[in-house]
Amino acid sequence: MSALHRKLIRDLIHMRGQLFAVTLVLACGIATYVTMRSSFFSLEAAQFDYYSQFRFGDVFTHLKRAPESLAAAITAIPGVAAVQTRVLMDVTLDVPGLDEPATGRLISIPERRAPMLNDLFLRQGRYIEPGQRGEVLISEAFASANRLGVGDSLDAVLNGKWERLHIVGIALSPEFIYEIRPSEVFPDNRRFGVLWMSRDVLGPAFNMEGAFNDVVISLTHGASEREVISRLDQLLDRYGCLGAYGRQDQISFRFLTDELEELRVYGSILPTLFLCIVAFLLNVLLSRLVGTQRGQVAVLKAFGYTNWEIGLHYLQLALVAVTAGTLAGIGAGLWLASSLIKIYERYFHFPALQLHIDAPLILTAVAIAAGSACLGAVSAVRRAVALAPAEAMRPEPPATFRPGLLERIGLRALLTPASRMIVRNLDRRRWRAVFSSLAVALSIAIVVSGRYAMDAVDRLVSIQFHTVQREDVTVVFQEPRSAHVRFELAQLAGVLRVEPFREIPVRLRLGHRWRLIAVLGLLPDAELRRPIDSQLHPLTLPADGLVLNTKLAEILGARPGDILTVEVLEGARPVLQIPLVSLADEPVGLGAYMDLSALHRLMREGDTISGAYMKVDPAIAPRLYSVLKRIPAISGVSVREAMLASFWKTFGESMGVSTAFLVGFASVIAFGVVYNGARIALSERGNELASLRVLGLTRAEITRILLGEQGLLTIAAIPAGFALGFALSLLLSRFFSRDLFRLPLVVNAGTYAFAALVVFAAAIFSGLVVARRLRHMDLTAVLKSRE
Repeated sequence: MSALHRKLIRDLIHMRGQLFAVTLVLACGIATYVTMRSSFFSLEAAQFDYYSQFRFGDVFTHLKRAPESLAAAITAIPGVAAVQTRVLMDVTLDVPGLDEPATGRLISIPERRAPMLNDLFLRQGRYIEPGQRGEVLISEAFASANRLGVGDSLDAVLNGKWERLHIVGIALSPEFIYEIRPSEVFPDNRRFGVLWMSRDVLGPAFNMEGAFNDVVISLTHGASEREVISRLDQLLDRYGCLGAYGRQDQISFRFLTDELEELRVYGSILPTLFLCIVAFLLNVLLSRLVGTQRGQVAVLKAFGYTNWEIGLHYLQLALVAVTAGTLAGIGAGLWLASSLIKIYERYFHFPALQLHIDAPLILTAVAIAAGSACLGAVSAVRRAVALAPAEAMRPEPPATFRPGLLERIGLRALLTPASRMIVRNLDRRRWRAVFSSLAVALSIAIVVSGRYAMDAVDRLVSIQFHTVQREDVTVVFQEPRSAHVRFELAQLAGVLRVEPFREIPVRLRLGHRWRLIAVLGLLPDAELRRPIDSQLHPLTLPADGLVLNTKLAEILGARPGDILTVEVLEGARPVLQIPLVSLADEPVGLGAYMDLSALHRLMREGDTISGAYMKVDPAIAPRLYSVLKRIPAISGVSVREAMLASFWKTFGESMGVSTAFLVGFASVIAFGVVYNGARIALSERGNELASLRVLGLTRAEITRILLGEQGLLTIAAIPAGFALGFALSLLLSRFFSRDLFRLPLVVNAGTYAFAALVVFAAAIFSGLVVARRLRHMDLTAVLKSRE
């Protein structure tokens, strides 16, 4: 073993505490990178494999009714590779053990199994048998939420007839990786499920013999999706087509791709912050080490060691810490990624979702860690190799200090001698103090941004489900009904208030921009469902004209006063020119609203409604649910409180895990920065502190001097951390401004307090560790040293 290797081992032992803190911070950065990126690759690989093997469609559309013979014309559209026509209907289900009505999406499948688009993966049971009327396959998420298995039964209203459905299999489809009720954002797997039934049974049940009302298309390689959609809309226009759309607008695909984008962004931002802090800590640590080992460097050069060998020696010191941190980070990252994958399995439903360990990912993590070590060590290494032997044999010349800010403005007398020592030392090493405080501020920012997601979701839920949607129950009819139905609903037991609505599918255009959307007609005095402005005040619907929410207006590039083209996609399908009157500010979905009477006039129809919002008496609600299950005209019932409970059960735990993950990592950053700062200060000022101890200062007093610097830096980091955390939260709110939902920019005072508490706790813990070392300081040995 060479002399440099023996010296390396001694340095590692002597600096084990500081290197351990650097290793922890680096391990957190690598773990974050490995967790996010490996989860990203795992989800992406599962998505690609599932879509490929089970032939997920490229273009989708729903219509009123078209003859099966039209399938040949669809197939003839240039760019179409395969066509799957289906019957798709939403029905009310009576699920054993569930008080509320559930909504089932019935989808037809061939009576004899054959390859098809959006094919099924059978998790349990078997495929339906020909000629068996009541056999169905049900989605795995719905089965698990309701504890249904093969051999169980449930009841449904099929076109006004009460039918018993027998579960023969539990299945998955690439169409429902994220299984959610149409037009909603949060999954409620207990009250919404997908059921697959024989085409020969489902078609006749809804008067669809030899007909279809839903189409799935796959495209040939290089085909123009826009051109296929245009031709498909023209072909199906006379059959009540609701507008074709591509895969990117399919709701399950959108949620999954949004989640992948989140992982990609988080996997870039957070590791970068950690690794920058690692580079800073290593720079400070090695710079100080080179300064204290000037004499040793001179001796090594005098004995013939080259600049390259000495520089490599100090770089090896950094690489040892980085190697340990990298190995620990990779192991922790893979473990955390496997835990994250288990959480994803709860609401993303794949036949197989496994952790995908990517060799290039591990190599990239190693390269990133090595790069951060080199970046942190480069200036210290340059300083070591630049020392001439004769110069290095002399002690480092003392720095030239000038009066600090306090002395210049005459405030020195206001401070105690110990306080002046603290302030002077910080003033003389300003840049180190600034970067140390900035590193602590970043840890605060990480906690603030992590808790921001919880604050934002709380606010989103409060706005959407307590201010915008104030109904208890929503019922949707199979077909538009006469407005007199509202009075029949009002007579049901437990119903306190009924507000009808009319929903009309349209293609909304402004210039070259367009969007498939549903215009919602509401009563002008509606209380249960109402658009709101940015101040959360209810908007008054204009007698004529549209109200759009801000996100939809942004997509269309529309402003109040613009004239929008509204292509109605039902009935006589008129094309209307309607002015945009005002904007609503709501966090969920893409909303378009009109006064109910104005909508009826434009449609030239009578008082028809698509459904109703209801306020109900909670004590009598179970009786009401029992009645609603058996009303043939109702295709779907949703209960607001049940949906919210399902949301918190599904997402609450995952949000708690992610917050704990960020808090833990931020605590490591704060500990690493404060501990290293205090240890370096101790090594730099050990002689001075020992002298003060000999002159009569107590251990408590010199501890306050040493740790007071770190305390001031931590206190100074708090407002900076709050500002950085808010800025990071602002970036996240911009990133999460999507069609399906927008996270409002709201950071509660409790979040700031929690972040400060976390950092204070980490700082106090690191201070106690340093104080313990200070209590055991050998005064004689310190005073004999050159430093």
